[in-house]
Amino acid sequence: MPHPLPLVARKTRKTVRAAGRPSRTDDVRLGALADWIGFHLRLAQDASFRAFAKHSGHPHMKPGRFAAMMVIHNNPGIAPGALGRAIARDKSTITPLIQDLRRRGLIERRPSPTDRRSATVTLTKTGEAMLRDLLRHAREHDRRLDEIVGDRKPELLRLLRQIAEQVG
Repeated sequence: MPHPLPLVARKTRKTVRAAGRPSRTDDVRLGALADWIGFHLRLAQDASFRAFAKHSGHPHMKPGRFAAMMVIHNNPGIAPGALGRAIARDKSTITPLIQDLRRRGLIERRPSPTDRRSATVTLTKTGEAMLRDLLRHAREHDRRLDEIVGDRKPELLRLLRQIAEQVG
């Protein structure tokens, strides 16, 4: 008896072109996922992240780290907690992110001038230089996304913000 859930052709990592051969797609039953907004948000996010990493020339620099660098650039001396809130990360994920950026020499951590128990973060000269390069790629990447959504961008952004505010 055939399965009642819809078949959807999905490209997986295994279907990527190898040695010039055409890609192969497997028919995979997505079931209810085929109509779930959250699932499609995740697919779109993953595709966007992969494209950004590929074209930026900095495969280790994921968009979350780029966002953190942008917020630090715009708020030099920001506390890690405030950074985490700004980019929707909790302490368990912001700490390793800061450690990674610090290890790469992109940010420096200093004691807070107002509270000796806390610290602040600032971009280094190397971090500022990398951010300039990443910004160029991010603008190109965003232009590509703008081409895809066209004049519906304001509505898409409004809906995404609404989802983030009401679900989060």
